[in-house]
This record gives sequence, structure tokens and C-alpha cells, in this order.
Amino acid sequence: MATPQRAVPKRQPKESRRPAKVVAAPIVAPRHEYALAALVLAICTLALALPALSGQFLVNPMSDQFIGGYPVRDFAAMSLKAGHGIPLWNPYLFGGLPYVAAMHGDIFYPTFLLRALLPTDIAMTWSFIIHVFLAGFFTFCFLRAWGLRFASALAGGVAYMMCGPIAAYVSPGHDGKLYVSALLPLALWMLLRGIRDGKSWSWGILALVIGLAVLSPHPQLLQYMLLCSGAFALYIAFGKVEGGDGTIVQLDRATAIRRLGFALGAVALGAVMGAVQYLPVMEYVPFSPRAGGRDYSYGTTYSLPLEELINFYLPEFSGILDKYWGRNNIHLHSEYLGVASLFLAGAGLKSERRGFRWFWIGTFIVSLLWALGGSTPFYQLVYAIVPGTKFFRAPSTMLFIVGFSTAMLAALGMERLLARQISVRYAIGWVVAGVLVALLASVGGLTNMAQVIASSYAGDQLDGLIDSDKGALIAGAWRSCLVAVLIAGIVWAIDGQRLTTRLAAWLVIGLIALDLFSVEKQYWMFSPRASVIYAADPAIQQIKAQPQPGRVLTLELPNVGRDAMLGGDGLMVHGVRLAIGYHGNEIGRYQLLTGNKDIRLLLNPAFWRQENVQFLYTNADSSVVHELTVNFGLPPLQKVLGPVKDAQGNPVYLYRLPGDNPLAWLATAFVKAPDNDALDVVRKQEFDPKRVAILDTSSRIPAAEIKSLPGPLDVAVRAQSYEPGRIQLGLGAPAPAGAALVVSENFFTGWHALVDGREALVDRADYNLIGVQLPAGARKVVLSFTDPAYEKGKVITLAAICLALLVVVLGALDTKKRSRASSVPTPASA
Repeated sequence: MATPQRAVPKRQPKESRRPAKVVAAPIVAPRHEYALAALVLAICTLALALPALSGQFLVNPMSDQFIGGYPVRDFAAMSLKAGHGIPLWNPYLFGGLPYVAAMHGDIFYPTFLLRALLPTDIAMTWSFIIHVFLAGFFTFCFLRAWGLRFASALAGGVAYMMCGPIAAYVSPGHDGKLYVSALLPLALWMLLRGIRDGKSWSWGILALVIGLAVLSPHPQLLQYMLLCSGAFALYIAFGKVEGGDGTIVQLDRATAIRRLGFALGAVALGAVMGAVQYLPVMEYVPFSPRAGGRDYSYGTTYSLPLEELINFYLPEFSGILDKYWGRNNIHLHSEYLGVASLFLAGAGLKSERRGFRWFWIGTFIVSLLWALGGSTPFYQLVYAIVPGTKFFRAPSTMLFIVGFSTAMLAALGMERLLARQISVRYAIGWVVAGVLVALLASVGGLTNMAQVIASSYAGDQLDGLIDSDKGALIAGAWRSCLVAVLIAGIVWAIDGQRLTTRLAAWLVIGLIALDLFSVEKQYWMFSPRASVIYAADPAIQQIKAQPQPGRVLTLELPNVGRDAMLGGDGLMVHGVRLAIGYHGNEIGRYQLLTGNKDIRLLLNPAFWRQENVQFLYTNADSSVVHELTVNFGLPPLQKVLGPVKDAQGNPVYLYRLPGDNPLAWLATAFVKAPDNDALDVVRKQEFDPKRVAILDTSSRIPAAEIKSLPGPLDVAVRAQSYEPGRIQLGLGAPAPAGAALVVSENFFTGWHALVDGREALVDRADYNLIGVQLPAGARKVVLSFTDPAYEKGKVITLAAICLALLVVVLGALDTKKRSRASSVPTPASA
């Protein structure tokens, strides 16, 4: 019988041409090495996160997390704390949208448990901190499993978790990206244990890891993680790889294929775990504005410009945060990989671990070309052949794989440094290059280069910004030079046996951490507690005091920057329904109705009537509002109060919009018309929605045959209660036969109606709203939203998790059984 694997003696390195030196004694791993590594990584993480210990909120006021991420997560957290479970309908943005199907962040990722137990801002802060730590710890575990020594594995962990692509995720608030990035080394670790080592329990853990990545939910980074993991699985299945004991292991073909099959099964099981999120998403796709994918020009937005490769070494080149002058308009993240890490990665290119080295060199090259996106022709191939790419943009998000590859090579370089295999000449080359770059920055050469580059797409508009960053650029160049000098000094000292390998190891690890900390700390911006930065103001209190539900149109004139109350979802924190908001995956019909926030359509009494908009919340004073009414031909707006300060300190005013603009009304009859015609009609001020309610031609609700418009119905409809996903309405008089109820809430599959306790037909009316067929005499209507796809997905997800846990338990028992069998002495050995 063929053995599943064979051990091959490890190939000896070629004899060095350098004079013989005393070989450093191998560093023995410390006792409790995993606990020690965790302690070091935790200290590094907390050095970045120190203000969190005093309760501050880790949120950048310029980030999406500030203007939209917190409000939508707090909404679900409040629902969980009230015992209502995960909300299924969000009534507060864009006329209402499904909470699960339209995706509102990490709804089902385990961080939701933190938000259920802690204040939302505290939970969000520690979600970031924990995952930065996990990125480093899982990397350490992966490298130790491969066979690298403690110090090398720890250096790799620090280099990965503190590099710009990972540590700076906190600045834009990209928690989903961070979750997947932290899970990557764990997935690779489990693949290593399963394919190379034959540990059956790893398949269950791998399935759980993939399931977590699916639920992050960031499908783009999930795709990148799966591509990297798949390539790694093929490498360890069919290549010659190192075992944990230093021997070379190569599986026979049958074993390799069988274990790859197990890995594929684990990935499939993990994908099934995402059913609770992605079954509703699949149901939502036809309603989404993103249905059908986007073109190449959209897909290459936020590519990594070629000139910003300099940021790997000198992050100040294209400007940090508000000093950024590059092509991507905004730049809240960091590409800095660290001078010490790059120094070691360069040394790792000559590592004796040939297969591991070449795999990560190849991964680095491919991921870097991918991240460059439209900057090179390579991405045209990616866009053409890689499934799903047409739905994504920002190929630069592939930088986390670049960062991980660099950390792997840096760990190999650390091995060579501790073995005294890095030449002093190599170190001197880095110092010379560092001095030259610093001198070039000091004499203005890099500033001139930046201005020449910027002039190619912005003329001289950015010259002032680039000039203002000159001091930071010079300081950054000398800082990078200093790091190069320090690590070169360590190489010189250990080469001449002036340092012990143990001390050298800790010095290098500390230098990697300090190097990266000196840059990435700038991206860890803390704000006061959410109760302060989303505080209510008198205008919000006035809106909440209204007896009937009504939406609010927010308008920022003039632009005051990132104000969550004026330009984001901040009012949602106070239960105020917004006519627009900040989301990006709102119902497609609503986006068309508003012309994607076209002010000419938003400032239209027909839109206010259609969408129950009763107030304007704005920083525009009376003179500006008067000018708007004149320019757009609007009736005068009644000023309710203002100016008052909002939570960000900006002056705001509250105006009442003309018209009744109720939550719901009765129309005399239903009629049918094509969608385009319905959209044109509801946008007209002359349209009286109380005469007819317009159904699509395919609607299952029967429509009246009319030759002329009937008169309007004068039956009042009042909201008796309004909650997310549940609306109770009362009619002021019995409904006449054939009457149509229209509710100013976006229609979506899952809305149901009980009319006086009996089921009634519900369908889309007046282009995007809820229409209900009423029997004669109807007085009470209860609308409720359910999501069958969510209910089905929840059962599938729970079943998949249970199956994965069962695989872990059975796999552990199987591994233990095989271990015992292999340790039983044979008669010959006895």
C-alpha cells in the first residue's frame, strides 16, 4: 500500500563564499510561547488603541462609519436589547428598505453579540481592536505551524497586523474588510493542518472560518481570501513543502486529491453558513441599484496609482489623510508596509525555504498587479475572467494580500538575520538608499516630482496642498532613513557577534512595531462617546413631538463637511425617518424616483407628497431657503425654529414643508399603467393620489376600468402605531367599495396586510409604494413585514454551524485515535 506522504531529507544550502562564521545557536522557543506571543501582540495593539481604555469611540469623523455605520448598527443593537431580535425592515432611510437583504454591515458576524451586550460605540471600538490583534496572532500561529521559529513567526505577526493595509482599516471604518483580513491566516493555518498534516478536525474549523468570512459580510475581500487560500491549498497538496519538524513532505496524488476534496467541502459548508445573509440578498438583487454589475471604468475606480507604490516605504509621499493629493480624491487608508518589514522581506528573498519563499513572492506580484487595477493592463484580464469582478470596484483592497505576503517574506528574512545570513553589504545598501531618498526630499526633489505627477491630471490646482506637505515629507523621509540605519546596525552587531540572537530578535521585533506605530497611529482617531457626537438638538426634539409619522428631508447648504446629521444617517439614531440618507444599496426604484439625490427632484412638492416628507432640516438660513423657493418655483416654507446647534456644532434650521403629505391615504380606485408612465405621473404636482392609485400592468390586484378620473376620496387615514416593519392604520370612515389604500413606505416582497383581521392583497402602487386592496367597510389595517428568505436562511445557517462543529469533534476523535494507533509499538520494534 502506498504511503500517504514521504519525508525527503531537507536540501542543504550551497556553501557561502563568505568567510566561515560561528553559526548562531538556534533560539529555543520560550515556555508558554503562544501566551507570550499573545501578550506582545496585545501590547502592540493597545499601544494604538490606548484611548479606548478611557471609553472613547474609535471613529474618524470623515469616515463612512461615522455618517452611516454607527446609526444602522445601533438600530439593530437597540432591537436586540429590547428583545425583538434582528430587525427585518429599516424604515429610517430612503423610504424604507429591508435590513437584512439590503445589507447593513456585520449583522450576523459575532460582533453583533458585543453590540447586544455593550453600548454600540464601545462594541464597535473593541471589534476593531480585537480583530487587529487576531490578525497578528493567527499569522503567528500559521508561521509556527509551518515550522518557523518563535521570533520569526512573531515578527511576521507584528509586521502583518500593524502594516498600513491592516492597521489603518480603522480610519475609514472598514470593519468587514478587517474581519476577512484577520481570518486569512487562520484559513491558511487550517489548510496546512488539514492537507499537509492530515488533521481531520481542521476541516470543521476551516468551514467555520469561511462561514465567518461570508458573514463579515464583504464579498470582495472574501473573493480575494478564497483565491489566495485556493492557491495555497494547491501548493501544499502537490508541491514539496516543509513539515513542522523541518523535513520535506510531498503527498501522493491520491491523498492530495482526497484532502483537497475535504478542503473544498469545508469551503462549501462555510458558504452555506452565509445563507441567513445571502438568501435575502439574492432575493433583493432585482430590487437593488447594483443589479447587473458595472462597467470597467467603474470597476477600476480606487485603483492603486503607480506613483503611490512609493508609499510602501515613504507614506508621506502622496500625503497622509487630509494632506493627500493623489488621484483617488479621498485617502483614509495607508499603504505603508514598514521600512523594517521591507528590509527583512528583501532578505527573505534568499531564504532556504524555497517553496514557501517562491509561493509568497508569486502571491505578492499577482496581488500587487491586481491592486494597481486600471493603472496597468493586467486588470483587464482579471475583469474578463474572474467571476464577480464586475460587481466590485476598488481593486486596491487587494493590498491586504500584499501586506500579508510582505509579512511572510519578512518572517523568512528574520530567520536569516538570526542565523547571521544577512550580509553587512546588504544592510549598507539600505542605508545608502535611505539617505539618498531623505536628501532628495530635503532639497525638494520629491515635492517637485509630486507636483509634476499631479499636474498630469489636476494642472496646478494641487501645488499648494503638495507644498504644505513638504515638511512632513522631509520628516518622513528621515524617519524611514533612521529605521533603515537602526536595522542595519542590528545586522552589523549580530554579524560581528556583538549581540546575542535573543536580544537581536527582540530588538528587531520592537523596531518593526515602533516603525509601523509611528505612521499608523495617525489613522487611529478617537472621538467622544456616541451620546455626544449624535446628541439630539431642539429641531430633532420638535420633529419627534409630532403626533403622526413624517419624514424629514436633510439638506446641507452650504457644504460643511462630514456632518452625520445633515449629510448622513445621524437622525436615524433618534428614530427620525429620512427621505434620503447614506447607504448605497437602497431600493433601485427609490434611487430612480429621487434621480440619485437630484436636488431638483427632492425640492418638489410632488416628492414630498409621495414620500410623507413634512420637514426640511438644513443649515440654510431663511435667505438661502427663500432663494431656493424662488429658483425652484416652490411655495413659501414655514420656519419652525433655528438657528440651533446640531451635535457637530453646525447651525441648523427646521422648516415645515407645505401640504398634508400623510403617511397613508385612500384613493377612489386602482388603475394599471407601465412603470415608466407611473414614474412620470407621480413626479407631477398636478397628480392627485387620492383619485387613483397606479398599479403595474402585471399586478395581481384587479384594477377598475375608468374612462375619466374619479373624484378624490375624503377619508382620513391615521397611524395608530408605527414601528419598524409594522404599521397599524385606522380609517376615519368605512372604506367604499373598490377603494385603494396607499402607504408611503417602499414596497418589497414580504409586506402583508390584515384588513379588519383578514388577509388582503398587497402590491406595489404609485411606482414604489405599498398598495392594499380594501373591501367595502374596511376600518382597520395592519401591515407587517416578514422575510421568508431570512427565516429559511436562518435554519440553514444554524444547521451548517452544527455540522461544522460535529466535524470538529469527530475529526478530533479520529486524529486522537490515529495518533494512539501510530504510537502502539509493533512486535519488531518491541
